[in-house]
Amino acid sequence: MNANDVIESYVTDVALQLPRRQRNDVAFELRALLNEELQARAEAAGRGADAAMATEFLGAFGRPAEVAARYRPTLTIIDPADGRSFLRATVIGMAVIWILGLVGSLRQPIDSGGWDLLSVAGHWWGSAVIPSLWWPGMLVVGFGTAAWVRRRWPQSGAWKPRAGDRIEGGRTALVLGLIGIVCGIYVLIEPRWLLDVVWDGRAAPAAYEALTYTETFRQRQAPWLLALLLLNIPILATVVVQGRWSAGMRRFATAMGLATCAAMVWTIVDGPVLMTPSGDGTAKGLMGLIVAISLLGYAIQAYRRVRPAPG
Repeated sequence: MNANDVIESYVTDVALQLPRRQRNDVAFELRALLNEELQARAEAAGRGADAAMATEFLGAFGRPAEVAARYRPTLTIIDPADGRSFLRATVIGMAVIWILGLVGSLRQPIDSGGWDLLSVAGHWWGSAVIPSLWWPGMLVVGFGTAAWVRRRWPQSGAWKPRAGDRIEGGRTALVLGLIGIVCGIYVLIEPRWLLDVVWDGRAAPAAYEALTYTETFRQRQAPWLLALLLLNIPILATVVVQGRWSAGMRRFATAMGLATCAAMVWTIVDGPVLMTPSGDGTAKGLMGLIVAISLLGYAIQAYRRVRPAPG
């Protein structure tokens, strides 16, 4: 990475912590400011700015979260004067609830019949409203602990530059993705092979029928899904070898992913995939889950994209 890459990584990390409507403007302003100050420092040192100088300069400039706070109004969740007391009471209260709940569960058997006497409102209050209060409590404890760790060991929260073409999760994640695609191709070609592998060909006939494709799916969607899965293999393999994403390769992978999602949606709505209703429902449910997770990932990537612009 060069000095410009370090600046871009820092500006992106700052901008991602701001409301979307002001990200690009702040990114443009901050990038110009940092480049100007870094150049001044390089001239004072009598040498060109490099990644090491940029990282040292940005470390002194402040953590991205602290810099982002300068561009937005301060939002105080808990009064600073009550912060320690709130954290202590939260931890002690949660510990008491956990211990009492555990003791009660061990001493009394669960009476499922008693639930029949509860009204709908009481069941909703006990199963949804009250348990939901644990989530904000856990968040407060988590953020309080993180803040304490940063104060105790400031170096643990030091900002580190990240290359824009990095592989999220590293090469291991991509290799696992390739293995998943190969397994998906294996199942797509003939799902009944799974029964042969697990039960050595001795599974019940009903199990084989449940994993038998309909002829309509074989003729219509299966070839498209197989082709799209196969095309993902050289893309991911190239990235694994290169150790980074190029802009063109990332756009192509996104296009392939969206095309695969479209093919899965077509499969879900077009008709049965497997011969039995239970097997067909399970297969379509899994495809729907894959589509939902994939589209959510693409939406998050689009939302987190930062493009500094002057206006």
